[in-house]
Amino acid sequence: MNQITVAGIIGKDSETRYTPGGDPVANFSIADSQGKDKDTIWWNCSIFGKRAETLGKYLTKGAKVTVVGGLTQSKYTDKNGAEKISLNLRVSELALQGKKEDHKDKEEQNDIPF
Repeated sequence: MNQITVAGIIGKDSETRYTPGGDPVANFSIADSQGKDKDTIWWNCSIFGKRAETLGKYLTKGAKVTVVGGLTQSKYTDKNGAEKISLNLRVSELALQGKKEDHKDKEEQNDIPF
């Protein structure tokens, strides 16, 4: 299996959904800035299981994260009818960056679970 490490800023609050079997999945995107005068790469990420529910409240817009995971690809048809390929990152490891108070926490600020 391939693995990639990406560090960046979450672009919008994560969305937690459930598989037909009831397993939670949190989806979010990370902006990976390549530097001045270069395009930003957007990574679509998914984290599964109990961690999806636990970490979902911390995966908010503007949070700095580093993730490690495997790349998967899927095909889709855009609005013009052209077939496209989307690369997605299935997260196996996740670390929130910065100070604990930097993260939007809707509850008391306890240790952040990983």
